[in-house]
Amino acid sequence: MLNPTIFREYDIRGIADRDLLSPDIETLGRAIGTYLIRRSGRKVNLGRDCRLSGPRLHAALLKGLLAVGCEVIDLGVVPTPLLYYSVYKFGAEGGIMITGSHNPSDYNGFKMMAGKAAVFGQDIQDIYQLIVHQDFESGEGTVRDADVATPYVEEIPQGFNFARRIKVVFDAGNGTAGPTLHRLLEHLNVEPIEMFFEMDGHFPNHHPDPTVEHNLEMLKTAVKDHKADLGIAFDGDSDRIGAIDENGDVVWGDQLMLIYAREILTRKPGSTFIGEVKCSQIMYDTIEKLGGKAIMYKTGHSLIKTKMKQEHAELAGEMSGHIFFADRYYGFDDALYAACRLIEIVAASGKPLSYQLAGLPKTVTTPEIRVDWPDETKFAVVAKVTDYFRNSHTVNDVDGVRVKFDHGWGLLRASNTQPVLVMRFEAETPALLAEYQATVEAALQLAANE
Repeated sequence: MLNPTIFREYDIRGIADRDLLSPDIETLGRAIGTYLIRRSGRKVNLGRDCRLSGPRLHAALLKGLLAVGCEVIDLGVVPTPLLYYSVYKFGAEGGIMITGSHNPSDYNGFKMMAGKAAVFGQDIQDIYQLIVHQDFESGEGTVRDADVATPYVEEIPQGFNFARRIKVVFDAGNGTAGPTLHRLLEHLNVEPIEMFFEMDGHFPNHHPDPTVEHNLEMLKTAVKDHKADLGIAFDGDSDRIGAIDENGDVVWGDQLMLIYAREILTRKPGSTFIGEVKCSQIMYDTIEKLGGKAIMYKTGHSLIKTKMKQEHAELAGEMSGHIFFADRYYGFDDALYAACRLIEIVAASGKPLSYQLAGLPKTVTTPEIRVDWPDETKFAVVAKVTDYFRNSHTVNDVDGVRVKFDHGWGLLRASNTQPVLVMRFEAETPALLAEYQATVEAALQLAANE
């Protein structure tokens, strides 16, 4: 029986050679296939990233899907956004992406769609219950291969006409972005410098997670060496973007959101935007000052995509670099498309990337602080900390606890993808930042010792 802890809030994920054994993944294929047949239909598109465990998991999952009668279109190794895109373009009734996303190289997992909607929350638990009760459809499925990259690289450039040709360094991190991005760039008015475009599940140069600044060091150096206008990095499955300005400084996900939102508001005044609980207060406040509506919501690509549809938002984003464009696009997180939108803004402005954030209030922030914590107790300890602060501070508990202080805020939440607690802090001065961080860490220690 599969470990129930791998059935997470918005995907299924674990250590491949421990939690995702082939016989179990064949059973999982039966369960996902059964769920999709009963929920949306049997036409299922299947993709995978370039992790070393991918071929094994693909073979096992496909066997299970076929055993319940799914009609599978196999996309092969593709970026996750191309799996999403294929569901729209090929008229599929579901989609499954085998990917470890930004997790360490020994992880892998499954992101799913029923129709054009993400499968998350209780739906994922329902899939687990199908396994528990061995409640599967039966049938003889079919499989055929299809090329989704060609229609994608033909369509996306039609939406862009860069005002000037700028120099951009691209770091694909040996993930899935490289081959598709190379083809895309051939159709765009940009001077590209390509780094680590060869797919390699060993990730030999650095781990493909652009939220960790260490992973961006080689990109920073290249931007400076080439005197580039900016640098762009991708995670392993290409649904998260990282950016470096011309000075080698990181432009974080919430800052990118603000850059994109400003441009959208020039065309669509009063638009709605969704951020998650780790985003800077400056982002929310500035969007409101510009006449937009800014909503703070939960972390998680599936959760945010669903909230976007409910609120009819033009754009949503996360600190992690998941950026979701409904404006001029389909509403899913696509780092290749987000890269094009960023280049478009910089090219049109005639100014460097750093200029796009000029004039904003200055605060001091931490990056995401990740603390290893057992899956079994991480949510309970966050609940205790939430109760602790509720008595003395204004808190937002939409996802973990975001504590409002006099001149900043602090966040503690449980990761839905790893055995980790995540913290982030923002304040007006370094001294206040340290104070707020110490306050939240002390409350966590207190809760852990209870």
